[in-house]
Amino acid sequence: MKLINKQNFFPTVCVIFTLLVLGKIVLEAAADGIFAGYQKNLLTMFGLSLAATFIISQHYRFGELPLLVVILGQYALLTGIVMLVTWVSSFFEPIHENGYRDMFLSFTVPYMIGAAVYYASLFYETRRINKEIEEIRRYQNDQYDESKN
Repeated sequence: MKLINKQNFFPTVCVIFTLLVLGKIVLEAAADGIFAGYQKNLLTMFGLSLAATFIISQHYRFGELPLLVVILGQYALLTGIVMLVTWVSSFFEPIHENGYRDMFLSFTVPYMIGAAVYYASLFYETRRINKEIEEIRRYQNDQYDESKN
C-alpha cells in the first residue's frame, strides 16, 4: 500500500512545504535574533489560513440555518478577525493609510475563491453520496420485491 497516492499527493506536498517554511521562519528568527517583516507576514498568513479553514469546516454545526446565512456569517467573522489582527498590529508598527482596505482586499479575494471551491466540492460530494444512497435503496427494494415472489 502506498502512503502517498494520486489523491493525497498535492495535500502532502502542501503540508511538507508549510512545515518547512514554518521551520525556516523559526530557525531564522532564532539564529538572527530578529523577527523580520516577511516572517511576520508569513506567520500572519498561516494563522489566518488556520482560522479560515477551521471556521469554514464548522459549517455542519449550523445545518438548521440557510447556507447563505452561514457563509455570510463565516465571512463576517473572518473579516472581523482580519481587521482585529490589523488593528492590534498597528500598536507595534505603523499602518499605511490604506492598510485596512488592503488587508480587506488581500483577505477577501482568496477567501471568496477558497470558499467557492470548498462549497462547490461540498455540493458535488453531497450529490454523489445522495445518488449512492438512492442506488442502495433501489437495490434493497428490488431484493425485497424478489423475496416476496
